[in-house]
Amino acid sequence: MGGAKKPTAANKDKSAGVKDTKKKKDKGEGGPKKAEITVKVDETQALKIIQNSKVVTVQDLARQTGVKISAANAFLRESANKGIVKRVGGYSGHHLYQAVSS
Repeated sequence: MGGAKKPTAANKDKSAGVKDTKKKKDKGEGGPKKAEITVKVDETQALKIIQNSKVVTVQDLARQTGVKISAANAFLRESANKGIVKRVGGYSGHHLYQAVSS
């Protein structure tokens, strides 16, 4: 009733050409190793931005300092642990930070 169709001579030629051109890459092979890039926030510039604003978010700090959000987030977390800034609000990763008044 049904079943697989037998390939015609033309289809055999097409599929044979495709199989020959494909090559599998070995997982061990690869180009040169990627260099690890570390980006640090300029502390004086970041602290100046934090001091001049009422509250700052990670996204604001990243945009104003020109670094990635992950670098700005790491800086704000470190600063919060040191007691330079404090987390005053926000939710679900979108926290608000404020400078600690001395």
